[in-house]
Parts: sequence; structure tokens; C-alpha cells
Amino acid sequence: MIQIILAFLVLVIGIVLIIYSSMKAVKHSAIIAAALGISPLVIGVTLVSIGTDISEIFNSLMSCALGHADIDIGDSVGSDLTQLTLVFGILPLVGGMIFIHRKDIIILGACEILSLVLIFTIIEKGYVTRLNGVLLVGCLGIYIWLIYNTNRESILQRVEMIEKIESPKAKKFHLFITLLGFAGVTLASYMIVESVIIISNNLNIHEYIISFFIVALGTSLPELAVDTNALRLGHHQIAIGDIVGSCIVDSTLSIGIGHVVFNQNPNYITASLAIPTVLYTLITSFIVFITIAARRKIDKKAGIFFISLYFLSYLFLFTFWI
Repeated sequence: MIQIILAFLVLVIGIVLIIYSSMKAVKHSAIIAAALGISPLVIGVTLVSIGTDISEIFNSLMSCALGHADIDIGDSVGSDLTQLTLVFGILPLVGGMIFIHRKDIIILGACEILSLVLIFTIIEKGYVTRLNGVLLVGCLGIYIWLIYNTNRESILQRVEMIEKIESPKAKKFHLFITLLGFAGVTLASYMIVESVIIISNNLNIHEYIISFFIVALGTSLPELAVDTNALRLGHHQIAIGDIVGSCIVDSTLSIGIGHVVFNQNPNYITASLAIPTVLYTLITSFIVFITIAARRKIDKKAGIFFISLYFLSYLFLFTFWI
């Protein structure tokens, strides 16, 4: 009983720390992007996305090291679904309408869908090899290169100047605060994941289900905090780049890195649970990207629709498993 109470306390502290750290991280990374002449979209796909996914990356390493690959796959795929539906849906409700450049969302969406297809071809075997991990990690570099080169001209034309800083000392200060913010996000995410696992284990629920629904919700909080603050600061490109970029990171680096570093030759997973979740996430991602590309905006109606897709997963997946 005491252990559960302490876990809830750590969970609350972790959430507060995530919100504060994320605000600092997005603010100062945007300033650095503007100072270096880098588009917020590029920063969203790289620095911010990977920074807010450190929790999934660390979780991948730890779960694979301990021989629990289900936690790795469940957390990463669950984060994909949570970010593309729940986070995408909440943003217009709290930050107002978001206008999207169709070309950007098509390129980003295609990369994410291809990543999910690759994951499906891997997990249907019921195990993940080190070579699979290398392939997933390598795909991230290819996707980032494709995204940048396809959108180079439009990226350069849409640079959002946040704040001009010329002094090297000032740049070092903003870089330090950015790294400190991401460190806070990492620590808070770890606290959330660990506390949720402790609470959930007492209910004797399979670790894949815990990871997909509960842990993924906790590790998606950095994206929600960062992107909500980004919208309030007017950085729409950072918000969109972060959400889809985070999903691409989750579908490649976050899943693959643990299997590259720690592989039990191979790492076995529960395919009967993983396959339907990946399929649902894949179909839902396609629906979300088609909707956004067709309308070129995310308003409250789209937000409610995306949120309904998230909660529909509970009904669909639990019905499938039963």
C-alpha cells in the first residue's frame, strides 16, 4: 500500500517537472534555431523530437537489457498512437486552429507510415533481432535526410525569427538552458514510467498492455507540454514537426536502439498483443494524415475526431484480445 502511494506521489511530481522542463526546452531551442538560421520545422523533427523522446529511448535500452522487449514495443507504438490522436486532438482545443502546409504533412506522414509498416513486418515473427534494430535506427537518418531535402526551399522561406542573438556567450547560455530542460524532461519521464509500472504491476496486467496504454500515455506528456507551449508562443511548425517527428523517432530509434545494444538473440515479444496494436496504429495514422492533408488545418472538429480515434482503440483492442 505504501509503495503504491509513493508511486502516485512520484507520478504527480514527474508531471509537474515535465511541464516546466518542456517549456524551457522549447523556448530556448527555438531561440537557438532562429539564431543559427535553422527552420523551426527542422528543429522540431530533430532536436525537439529526439529530446522529448529520450524517455522512450531510455525505456528501450532498459527493457531490452532486462529481457522485457514487450515494454519497448508497447511503449513506442503506444506513444505513436497517443501522439497522433490524443495529442494532435488536444492541441487545437487548447491552442486554437493550426494551419498545416500540405507538402510538409505528406512527407512527414509518409515517413511515419513506412516506419509502422516496417515494424509490422518485424513483430509478426514474434521476435526482434539485432539486425532488425540496426535497420530501424538507420531508417531514422534516411527519413530526416528525406524530410529536409524535400522541403529545403519551403523551409528556408518560412524561417520564424524568434529572437536574434549574436553573442557566443548568449548562445551558450540558451544551449545550456535547452540541455537542462531536456535533462528535466528525461528525469521526469523516467519517474512517470517507473511509477506507472509499479502501480500497474499490482493489478497483474500484461506488461505489453501496461506499456501500450499507460506507460505510453506518460511518455507522451513531454510532447503535449512542449507542443502546447509552442502553439502559445506561435511556433506552429515546431509543434507539428515535434509530434510527427516524435512518432518517427518512436518508430525507429526508440524501438531499435535497445535491440542494437542489448539483444538476447533474439528478443522475444508477445505477437498476439503487438500485431493488433501496430495494425490499429497504422490504420489510424493513415486516417489522421489523410484528414490533415485534405483540410490543411487542425481545428476543434478534427481534434475531437482524433481524440475519439484514441479512445476507440480501447474498445477495439480489448474486444480483439478478449
